Amino acid sequence: MQFTAHEDIDAPINAVFEMVADFERFERMAMRRGIEVRRLSGHMGVVPGTTWQADFKLRGKPRRVSIEMTECDPPARMQFNAAGKGVSGTTTVDFLALSQRRTRLSVDLSLAAKSLPARLFLQSIRLGKSRFKRRFQSRLSEFSREIEERYHHG
Repeated sequence: MQFTAHEDIDAPINAVFEMVADFERFERMAMRRGIEVRRLSGHMGVVPGTTWQADFKLRGKPRRVSIEMTECDPPARMQFNAAGKGVSGTTTVDFLALSQRRTRLSVDLSLAAKSLPARLFLQSIRLGKSRFKRRFQSRLSEFSREIEERYHHG
């Protein structure tokens, strides 16, 4: 199953890439949402091989996901693989300079099931795909406006 969203951001590509690469900020945001995140490697910046472990509750059950940055090509692309019990996914973040001051941020999320319970879980997402897609796009829009704010107001 695949979800794609993109937003045009009123900021230069290097600034957008830097803000997306602010992993500490994402770690703090996740923790505020009740997700326990630990960076296991890659403490020295944005490099392939950086890994995290995330623990959270989903549908009342504790879950653990391992995430690894598999590709980093500044300022054009980042890619992450995630694996949990039964589900794996790849997230690709692409940056495209539309002009010196505008950047298109594209996020592509691909999920795959490795077990029957995971297939059932993905089937439930598939049934609500349009709602999930709207929320995915809405979160990216919100994040993009935040990047613009941070860029324009320090």
